[in-house]
Amino acid sequence: MGITVLFLDEKVNSVIHGFTPVGRANHYMPSLKAGSIVKVDRFEVARCSSMYKITDHPFLIRFISPTIIDEVITGAPEINLQS
Repeated sequence: MGITVLFLDEKVNSVIHGFTPVGRANHYMPSLKAGSIVKVDRFEVARCSSMYKITDHPFLIRFISPTIIDEVITGAPEINLQS
């Protein structure tokens, strides 16, 4: 178990699966709010297993111990949620 998030990439209009292992969940929970726009640095990218695939994207983003999440307050991109 852990935290599953969906990242919307406005540059390529794509959805990427993100995952935080249970051991790091409490650390990242305050930074992850439903509907918020965040900037994520220092993460790991891995191929997404077909068993756990929740998006069409071939990769997933894993939060690791040096991962930093900052909420974007101003200058956030417009994301078209209809497409």
